[in-house]
Amino acid sequence: MTATDTLRSATLDRNRRRRISYLLAITGLLLVLATASVAVGVRTIPLNEVLSGIQGSAEDLQQAVIDKRVIRTVLAILLGAALGVAGAVMQGVTRNPLADPGILGVNMGAALAVMVGIAWFGMYQPASFVWVGILGAGATAVFVYVVGSLGRGGATPLKLALAGAATTVAFSSFISAIVLPRNDIADGVRSWQIGNVSGATVDNVLTFLPFFLAGMVLCWASARGLNSLALGDDLAAGLGEHVVLTRAAASAGAVILCGAATAIAGPIGFVGLVIPHVVRLMVGVDHRWMMPFSALGGAVLLSAADILGRVVARPAEIDVGIITALIGGPFFIYIVRKHRVREL
Repeated sequence: MTATDTLRSATLDRNRRRRISYLLAITGLLLVLATASVAVGVRTIPLNEVLSGIQGSAEDLQQAVIDKRVIRTVLAILLGAALGVAGAVMQGVTRNPLADPGILGVNMGAALAVMVGIAWFGMYQPASFVWVGILGAGATAVFVYVVGSLGRGGATPLKLALAGAATTVAFSSFISAIVLPRNDIADGVRSWQIGNVSGATVDNVLTFLPFFLAGMVLCWASARGLNSLALGDDLAAGLGEHVVLTRAAASAGAVILCGAATAIAGPIGFVGLVIPHVVRLMVGVDHRWMMPFSALGGAVLLSAADILGRVVARPAEIDVGIITALIGGPFFIYIVRKHRVREL
């Protein structure tokens, strides 16, 4: 073995150890947040009673509170993981550092489709919400990409972000126009429109889980291909990658994840923007590492935002979609300045 090979092997081992250390640290942080999520709320529960409640041996009222918070915590973790991975995939597919299901209008497209289904077609089952949400998210993703690709230069970060922002505003107005005259549905969807996990139920989790797994499998299967796409379409094709198929599979996975997540909890933005950038600083640009780290990072961010929303305005709660927007807005400006998006 030459000195170069030895140095390369040592570097790989060091990177692997660093990634595993980060993985263990994030997993530990998620466990701490999950425990805090069960303990913290309008009624704070001591840690020993949380453990008793998880084992099913708490008093009746305490047990009911713990059961409700456990389901809420599980849903927040799944939704955060889905949005984190969807954002990483969208940034990889479009090679756009500003890509996010919220910024590109995909979440709002899913929300509009669900709202139309509720208001005009009488849908009320979570499973139907998810299917309609995925269709709305997919149609919106195609629409935004086509609009952002028009004109000279193709789908630049600026044009995609502007097309997504305009679509988000337009769809938000459509939703308001649908909901405002309908007093029979307005109260039920007001909090959902902002994005929250307070209405978590076992049915919601069980409905979301198959779509979560399907989206994750598609995204993970595309991870190696996304690494090739990062080199450019021509070079990726030269390396034997089927560019169109890889891009379609990855996009389908991301659309399933964010469409289903929006249908269950409403449009929650910026998780898919913030997490992939943080993950790249930790583990680099290899999507095979980015996927699991983005899932864990998204779960950590959404769980922390949910806990924060319960604490800062006691005894009321702030919807998690507002907390993520407060975090993601400044981060969006930072990313724009860092990447020197000249058109902005």
